[in-house]
Amino acid sequence: MNENADIVGVENEILDQYINDPNPRPWIIAFSGGKDSTTLLQLVWNALKKLEPESRKRDIHVVCNNTLVENPIILSYVKKQLKLIGDAVIEQSMPITLEHTIPSLNDTFWVNLLGRGYVAPNIKFRWCTERLKIRPTSKYIQDKVSFHGEAIILLGSRRAESNTRARSLERHANKGRRLSKYGLPGTYSYSPLKDISTQQVWWYLATVESPWHSNNHDLVHLYRNASDNNDCPLIIDKSTPPCGKSRFGCWVCTVTRSDKTMEGLINCGENWMRPLLEFRNMLAKTIDRDNPNYDPRTYRMPVRRNYQEGIGPYWPKWRKYFLQRLLETEAEIRKVQPDIRLITSQELVTIQVIWERDFIYEYNIADIHDQVYRHGGEFEEIAKNVRKENQLLNEACIKNESDYELIKNLLRAQKNRLILSNRKGLRKDIEHVLEEYLFPTFTDVYRKGNN
Repeated sequence: MNENADIVGVENEILDQYINDPNPRPWIIAFSGGKDSTTLLQLVWNALKKLEPESRKRDIHVVCNNTLVENPIILSYVKKQLKLIGDAVIEQSMPITLEHTIPSLNDTFWVNLLGRGYVAPNIKFRWCTERLKIRPTSKYIQDKVSFHGEAIILLGSRRAESNTRARSLERHANKGRRLSKYGLPGTYSYSPLKDISTQQVWWYLATVESPWHSNNHDLVHLYRNASDNNDCPLIIDKSTPPCGKSRFGCWVCTVTRSDKTMEGLINCGENWMRPLLEFRNMLAKTIDRDNPNYDPRTYRMPVRRNYQEGIGPYWPKWRKYFLQRLLETEAEIRKVQPDIRLITSQELVTIQVIWERDFIYEYNIADIHDQVYRHGGEFEEIAKNVRKENQLLNEACIKNESDYELIKNLLRAQKNRLILSNRKGLRKDIEHVLEEYLFPTFTDVYRKGNN
């Protein structure tokens, strides 16, 4: 018997589940553009094509998560797929809605690493997964559940991917049933591909035409140019393996020792990506515990963000240095790829706000941006206004310098809350400024070691 018949049979199983589930709760399909999520979406799509349009009554939401630090080549490919899918949905009258999730501004990679000084992600402190993937996707699912009461999450997870994935599927399995309880209230998971092998996935993509008129050979080529066997799914539970070993992961990922994805793409001719790899490797050196001469105190403060003693965030001077290197990397890449932006204007403004809340006043985002791009642009006007305000305040407090610093910091606290569109917590911020003014702690530490 042809083993590839198994994956064809999955299509009938999906159709049966779609038709015979008495509760028309929506389906949410996690789509990363990788081989497994592409196979899953094709199977669902082809199953629905067997029904007349009026019988396709269940809503299907195809959700793609963008961490904002995706590998640019992968991101470009996924955007192309989503455009094709959107056009085909209209053409074929499919009950499919395309959705995107991104991390909130407060949770982005650069706001946390450059702003708050979070250390580069590692196997013991993988703070990025929760903020970049789990939170935005969970929020989307919870919104759908609150509207419909329940939802079913379709995953391209397969036991053959890894031992970790196999254990996760086994742990959540509901014996004798297709649906399993999921980690969010009112949600169930459905993994039609759980018993399908990697070989069967590739066979299916090679022999079954894409219903949204894509060319699956492009996906094969993308995988061939890298060197790993796993793609990075849309993560909504913490049992999912880190994306560091994945082709479809973040270009800044430092969870693993090296980024085989970018190395493979560069070796295949994408030389413009080399500055990205160099930046990523620079971050990796700051957590290089395999180096016998590594000392975290070189990069990190001896005070944590809660003011307790212990290895804390990156020193302000390193945060500033990393930001400048990031902008230089972006400027170099945009000579070849002008549409690529590595960090958004909103993130830059938020980083400046956080620096000021951390009493880091000697570094100005507009000045750093100007050093790289030779023009301040939108940040220059902000810098001019700040300098004018400081000059007026300085003249008013000319007889008492300490009053100048205190009033300036109190005004910054209020302004920062306005920038973040969040007045909640302003009282706490003001109390924090007064406490630091009367009993300096954080500022004393970093000013002694930041030079």
